[in-house]
Amino acid sequence: MTLLDPNLNGSTPASVEAGVVRAVGSIGLATLASRILGFVRDVVVARAFGAGAVTDAFFVAFRIPNLFRRLLAEGALSTAFIPVFTEYLTKGPRAEFNRMVSAVAGAFLLVLFAVSALGILLAPWIVGVMAPGFATVPGQLRLATTLTRLMFPYLVVVGLAALAMGVLNAHRRFFTGALGPAILNVGMIAAVLMLAPRFEIPVLALAVGVLAGGLGQFAIHLPEAARLGVPLLPSTELSHPALSRIARLLGPTVFGLAAVQLNVFMNTLLASLLPGGSISFLYYADRVVEFPLGVFGIAVATAALPPMALQGARRDLTGLRETLNFALRLSCFVAIPASAGLWLLREPITRVLFERGRFGPADTEATAWALGFYALGLAAFSAVRIVAQTFYALGDSRTPAKAGIAAVGLNVAFALSLMGPLAHGGLALAASASATANLAILLWLLRKRLGTLGGRRILASVGRAGLATAAMAAWCVLLRWNWPPTAPGSVEAAWLVAAIAGGVGAYAAASFALGGNEGPALLALGRRRPRKLPSRPED
Repeated sequence: MTLLDPNLNGSTPASVEAGVVRAVGSIGLATLASRILGFVRDVVVARAFGAGAVTDAFFVAFRIPNLFRRLLAEGALSTAFIPVFTEYLTKGPRAEFNRMVSAVAGAFLLVLFAVSALGILLAPWIVGVMAPGFATVPGQLRLATTLTRLMFPYLVVVGLAALAMGVLNAHRRFFTGALGPAILNVGMIAAVLMLAPRFEIPVLALAVGVLAGGLGQFAIHLPEAARLGVPLLPSTELSHPALSRIARLLGPTVFGLAAVQLNVFMNTLLASLLPGGSISFLYYADRVVEFPLGVFGIAVATAALPPMALQGARRDLTGLRETLNFALRLSCFVAIPASAGLWLLREPITRVLFERGRFGPADTEATAWALGFYALGLAAFSAVRIVAQTFYALGDSRTPAKAGIAAVGLNVAFALSLMGPLAHGGLALAASASATANLAILLWLLRKRLGTLGGRRILASVGRAGLATAAMAAWCVLLRWNWPPTAPGSVEAAWLVAAIAGGVGAYAAASFALGGNEGPALLALGRRRPRKLPSRPED
């Protein structure tokens, strides 16, 4: 889909907002499919393996290459690929853009192979540092090391998928990239259902599913890239000037993201010292929070980055402030009620989604405990990425990195002080608190840089969302008071659907009664068709 043609110099705030909303719809639809499949995957994994030493070993092993994915793939996508790709696409000939993409693919592939090889070689040390508590459980450290070595090549294919997604996003094509994780989920589901019974150690089949899903994530981008006429074949032109620009942009960001991922490392390390299953409880709770965050929060950030990058390249600071303001209001409009809903319905949500097979009532209670604390940070998790990308659009990757480092320090302090009284729930609360602090720091620094950010409009929008959320919360509390205590799974699922549907209806009605343009913008999403824009002339 076309969001906004790069050659249109007179883009108005209204047209940018409409484009962002349309892109959010495209990304959100694909992400919704991915998240649904992700829940199916988690249900299948929970039923097959439960929450214990085996799943703890897998989740730690899966997290290690994912840490590098977020550093090298997602970090490069948001801070370096799209701004540089957008500039080459809009200011130079098509042949030069294609040449640049091939050069970046070649250099990126070398980096990914090198990191993957080192990861395989150093896997025992990495796992031992990341989860020292595994050494006290016979065989757990060895299993986690084997899984890590099997899954590290996933970094190579998912990194190439991120490069392809950057190319598509620069062309304002968002759907395919957002659909990629669904392929990973299909691979993992198929592995559990079809391969696990054939393995002597069944959980090893999950690692095979990860590799197959990663290959699918990359392959799904190839047809659309071919239609756009962009070759994704790597070249050996390591002296291309775009590479040094990307490296300059990416360097501080990787450092900052490494500091942020230290949160994940520290929480995993600390959780490994808590009773068995704590890592799995945090994982399942995080997966629930990732549903609204991915479907809408990250979708808004992804949709807003290309127009922000274009406005930053033109030094259109007024337009940049307007896009940021709208993106934050749109994000809060969904994140605030979602946060309250997850808090109020955390136990039935966890029970309906996961409690079956080897995942029992005690696992439900422990996972819901973490989910409630993660839910408190949902609005901050969504907004941090949007605000950070405003700095990236301005060519400043150092400031978000410094703020991220400060947030890491706060997270460690919060985690150490809270894990005693709150166990694994304290680690979830620490993550929410540090994200909130990170958001406050970034907004303060951005206001010093750009001047007023339209704070009154944002606060007014947050206030309206808070009042409308009160109506939603009243409905959910009413149902919770009358919830059948020992209902069968199908009956409780029906009650949960009624609670969510009624809550959404109450929130929507209250929101439209209170005014504001966020709700009407989303309501118009299904009615709007992207206007046909002039295509970029070929050179």
